[in-house]
Amino acid sequence: MDYISPKEVADNMMTTAINKSQLSIKDLLIRGALSGALLAISVTLALMATTQTTLSLMGAFVFPVGFVIIVILGLELVTGSFALVPLAWMEGHISGSKMCQNLFWVFTGNLIGSLLFALLFWAASTESGQLKDIGIIEKAMVNISEKKTIGYANHGIAGLSSAFVKAILCNWMVCMGVIMSMTSKSTLGKILAAGIPIFIFFALGYEHAVVNMFIIPAGMMFGAKVTVGDWWLYNQLIVTAGNIVGGLLFTGMAIYYTHTTKEHRLSIK
Repeated sequence: MDYISPKEVADNMMTTAINKSQLSIKDLLIRGALSGALLAISVTLALMATTQTTLSLMGAFVFPVGFVIIVILGLELVTGSFALVPLAWMEGHISGSKMCQNLFWVFTGNLIGSLLFALLFWAASTESGQLKDIGIIEKAMVNISEKKTIGYANHGIAGLSSAFVKAILCNWMVCMGVIMSMTSKSTLGKILAAGIPIFIFFALGYEHAVVNMFIIPAGMMFGAKVTVGDWWLYNQLIVTAGNIVGGLLFTGMAIYYTHTTKEHRLSIK
């Protein structure tokens, strides 16, 4: 059968976490950069669908394409790793330093890929700065960039708390997509299983650290009144922290520990 049971998935989660921790820095950077660029492309596609149809659900419908490519090609997305790699440390399979190094290099790779596509998209849209008038997609990026940073800052603690909670809710769903992709052996099954939770998070407008690595600096390139400090202090750091909580606590730990016993976990150490 194509379906893989939750108990088997739990074992696969740990195997995947250990395998991720053993990747070289070169592989983490390459796979991370590709993932960052693919999500950036998906965001751009989703904005095109939304602006053309005026239906935000259309954007959410097409956004998962980048994520499923990442899953199928075995690339590295730090938000997905938040649910898995810490489990390997918690169970004593890897050291704390190994866990932190893995997450750091994937995060760095995602950032490189996101910024690279943002720069390439800006160059393509403006003919490397020669065109001053920007299109509807680019204007949407400017608005989103400002809303995700100074928009939160204008509401003080309440605004920043909102960003944190939205980040928790986001990665709860994103990591569900990562784990649900393990429930199928077929490519089509993985696409459907992984895509459903991603559709949910994007449709509800939650905060994803890697998406923001693209959309905020892209908006800045097109004229958003946002500084680098605004980006990191009012969004990126807060959203990354929320993504860690949502991915690890509500998905990684919840799924792994409900489908494994203490005796079983001890037997695989």
